[in-house]
Amino acid sequence: MIESFLNVGIMVQAWPIILAGLGNTILLSLMVVPLGLGGGIMLALLSTVKHPWVRYPLMAWVDFFRAFPPLVLLIFLYAGLPFAGLELGGFACVGIAFFLNTGSYYGEVLRAGIDSVPAGQIEAARSTGLSRLQALVWVVLPQAVRNVLPDLLSNTLEVIKLTSLASVVALPELLFQARQAQSLTYNPTPIVAAAVVYFLLLWPLVRLLSTLENRAMASR
Repeated sequence: MIESFLNVGIMVQAWPIILAGLGNTILLSLMVVPLGLGGGIMLALLSTVKHPWVRYPLMAWVDFFRAFPPLVLLIFLYAGLPFAGLELGGFACVGIAFFLNTGSYYGEVLRAGIDSVPAGQIEAARSTGLSRLQALVWVVLPQAVRNVLPDLLSNTLEVIKLTSLASVVALPELLFQARQAQSLTYNPTPIVAAAVVYFLLLWPLVRLLSTLENRAMASR
């Protein structure tokens, strides 16, 4: 077992390859999390518009991209669009796919947060001379984010884990590099090393999430 899964010699050889993949995973996370969050904010703000011509298309958009598997969406963008004459790079495909998919999840979380803020907050903000959009952005949205912060962190955790899907479009992120190292060494130790790196990368977020959830329960 040690020779197959915890081979120190192979881990030392593979470490530079895995470290390069870690850098790309961090870069991907810094790209896709703000993209998804930005998309979610736009969808959440649009959800406050009650007009049927906005509400129903918005519901269809969110439901579609929440139900559509992100892996299928990513493969479609990378391998399907070239048949229509539109060829995008790996980073662009990952950015668009995460914007569409995770933006819908962030949007639903933020929509719930906006709904949790009393309607009187908007009226009070409007009475000071702010427009409805300004009241939503500067008064309601910060309170909404505070109310659903554990859910936002939980979703962010899932988004970072989903960056491993980028390996299917040959982006040299952590999992892709670990698999490359495995193919060179004929040993699964690099995959184990990548799993340990993922754990060390995400564990602080998990502990922060648990702390926030405990505080939220205590405040109730």
